[in-house]
Amino acid sequence: MLEIKNLDKTYANGVHALDNVSLEIPNGMFGLLGPNGAGKSTLMRTIATLQPVDSGSIKFSGIDVLKQPDEIRRTLGYLPQDFGVYPRISAEAMLDHMAILKGIVNSKERKELVAYLLVQTNLDKVRKKALTSFSGGMRQRFGIAQAMIGDPKLMIVDEPTAGLDPEERNRFHNLLAEIGENVVVILSTHIVEDVSDLCPNMAIMANGRIVASGQPADLTKDLSGKIWSKTVSKEEVAGCREKHDLISTRLFAGQTVLHVYDENDPGDGFMAVEAGLEDVYFHKLSEAKATTADIAGA
Repeated sequence: MLEIKNLDKTYANGVHALDNVSLEIPNGMFGLLGPNGAGKSTLMRTIATLQPVDSGSIKFSGIDVLKQPDEIRRTLGYLPQDFGVYPRISAEAMLDHMAILKGIVNSKERKELVAYLLVQTNLDKVRKKALTSFSGGMRQRFGIAQAMIGDPKLMIVDEPTAGLDPEERNRFHNLLAEIGENVVVILSTHIVEDVSDLCPNMAIMANGRIVASGQPADLTKDLSGKIWSKTVSKEEVAGCREKHDLISTRLFAGQTVLHVYDENDPGDGFMAVEAGLEDVYFHKLSEAKATTADIAGA
């Protein structure tokens, strides 16, 4: 169990990146969903002991993460949003080098570990190829391989599927699902499908705050009977936005599909639809935006 309590962080430029963030994260896949700029990467870097906070605490399996950074690093695997590598080195050589940096000095043990990780991430056939030749998906799988060095009990993956094609994304999902069976894996993303496909528990973050948390099915159930849909022309969108709590729009066959939130039938040609996790996400972002506007106008 990872316990995060009352984290607060304000940068020198005045940005309030973490605003009293508290979470309890059990074993398994945990989705942290939020738009760019929500504070997700700040939270991930803080858990990974890469930056301090102004106040709050983080504890994992008896380790005080903020006070015992060396202890947590021994059991942590981390795939940051921007994962850099030495491009001309092969995947096998790079993993061997990183295993040494993580303290695995026995050459036989290290060789066996590298071979195992390459098989686990489906990179065994390209182990001798330079990392510069890897596709985006292959590079992300390599990132997971390096994060698995040392048999971590806590793994953090920050925006891992952004830019991947559907095939690579599915392959990456399968890999994460296998890893997440026995350890805490925090998946930080702005892609709703990543969370709905993988995570039995989740939280939504906006403006540095946790605005919702729980199981996806429960969060979706809370919106049952409150999501309404209508297909309109592009010219009608502005009028609907003025009259209704419009939470999302998407194009379909040249028309715009609107989803609005209303506890009662909004009329105006809207039809009730089954709420999905995407509706939960956009509704919570809409609420957070309205709250921020109210505070700014006060």
